[in-house]
Formats: sequence, structure tokens, C-alpha cells
Amino acid sequence: MSKRIVIALGGNALGSTLPEQAEAVKITARAIVDLIEDGNQVVVAHGNGPQVGIINNAMSALQKEDPSQGYTPLSVCGAMSQAYIGYDLQNAFREELLDRGITNMPVCSIVTQVEVDPADPAFENPTKPIGKFMTEAEAKAYQESTGSPVKEDAGRGWRRYVASPKPRHIIEAGAIRALTEDGHLVICCGGGGIPVYRTEKNHLKGAAAVIDKDFASELLAEQLNADMLIILTAVEKVAVNFRKENERWLDAMTPAEARDYASQGQFAPGSMLPKVEAAVKFAESKPGREALITLLEKARDGIAGKTGTIIRQ
Repeated sequence: MSKRIVIALGGNALGSTLPEQAEAVKITARAIVDLIEDGNQVVVAHGNGPQVGIINNAMSALQKEDPSQGYTPLSVCGAMSQAYIGYDLQNAFREELLDRGITNMPVCSIVTQVEVDPADPAFENPTKPIGKFMTEAEAKAYQESTGSPVKEDAGRGWRRYVASPKPRHIIEAGAIRALTEDGHLVICCGGGGIPVYRTEKNHLKGAAAVIDKDFASELLAEQLNADMLIILTAVEKVAVNFRKENERWLDAMTPAEARDYASQGQFAPGSMLPKVEAAVKFAESKPGREALITLLEKARDGIAGKTGTIIRQ
């Protein structure tokens, strides 16, 4: 039975450099077009961790070389990352579709804005490091010139830190829905979307923040009335007692079971925990909805119930 599926691609599906990305998206395209061949309607969201950092570093270097260029906001760097990741993904998907004789499915990327609350407590405690490592002196000078907070990062040097607020609304959800229902393969919500908040006269202002791409994908899946959310990661299944002698891989969890495991500290913050939390939120959002956490190459088997971890009521 065909499903409407939102897929959240992890960083391992994109590589960490331009050449790596160009190769990685070919593998990604094969796995996702498998799902399309099975009759599913697919929307693709993705991360941008290494890519937005590369862009941020490049724009900082440009400003240092030519001060007249000025400071490039993180929201603009996010938009740039969506475009160049989308460019590679579009071409890879289009080529794979045509190679399989699927000639009636246009592929497009949408530069996506995601509304956040400017009063979100996350803005008081920035937790996401981005960009290059700096000495303490460089970091303090950077903070003074840009107003961006800096912190020492686990003994490795100083970095810029930004907030990670929760997403409230996908601004372009209507366009994504219309294109999807018209038979397009849509790539959107890159890097969790460009965080924006509303000011007077309906203006959307970019925020110096990074939205977790799994939470943004979950919200997108809700707004598109999807049947399934697939969160792709570096392991085939979710585990409890991960990397311990009593490690146990989970085939399925109810939301209540997932919350219980989370309360025990079974899922690492910044790694598996947000994936599980996003999966639980989607599974509880409407009867019949389910989320799958698995490897990219196992997505097809996961939908068939052969592997992965399913979260459902």
C-alpha cells in the first residue's frame, strides 16, 4: 500500500566536502527512488551541518579579506546551503529517475523558511557550535565584531555557538504540498529550514540559529498529512545500552516506551535523542501515523517491516 513519506536525510547521506557530496547523493538517490518505484509519494528533507559551516567559514574569510563586504548572517548561509545541496540532490534524483524510465516526475528544491518563537528559551542558551575553531583571542575578537556568542568546545578550541529553537511552522508548506500532490519530488527544509520570526508588517526576519532537522522534518510531515516519517541515521536500529555488553537493538517502540528509555538516559543528546523525540511526536500526532529510524540503504526493508525501529501508538 503506497504511503506519503517525509524522509529526513542525515549528514552521512551528503558527505562533508563538495566532491564527497557529489558522490554520496548518487547512493542517496538510488535508495529513495526505490521507494518511489514502490508507489510511495516522497518528500525529502536534509541536514546541512558540514555545508553551512563551510559557507560560514568562507564568508568570514571574505569579510576578513575585504571588510567592505560586511558580515553574512547565518540565515543567509543557511539559504546558500539549501541551494547548493538541492542542486546536487536534484540532479542525482533526476538522473536516477530517468535511468529507471520514470520520465513524468519533475524534481525541485524549495528554499524553505521555518518560523521560530523569538522568545524560545533556546536563544538564552546557545548550544550548537558552528564554523571553524579559533584561539581564545580570535574568538573574543569575533564576538566583539559580530555580537555572536563564543564558547570553548571540549578542549579543542573556541567556536561560535548559536541557539537551536523548536520549529513552529513551515512557511512554504503550502507550496511543498501543492508540488507534491502534482507529482513532483520535492527537496525542502534543508538544515532544518532557515529560522525566521515575524516582525511588524508581516516581515520575516532571519534568526542566528540552527533548527534541528529531525524536528523540522517531523513538523513538515504533520503539515503535509504524511503517513510516515523516516529518519535516516548511521545505525540500522535504535539501541538501548548502546555499545555495552547488554546492548539491545529495538524492532519497535511505543511512544510511552520511548519516553521511558529517554528518561533513563538511553539516547545521546544531540545524536539519537532528538531523532527519537521527533519520531514520538509524529507517531502521537494522529492515529495511524508511524515513524521509522534506520539506515539509508535499509529504508525499503524498513517500510516492509523487515528492519529498522518503528515507533507507533
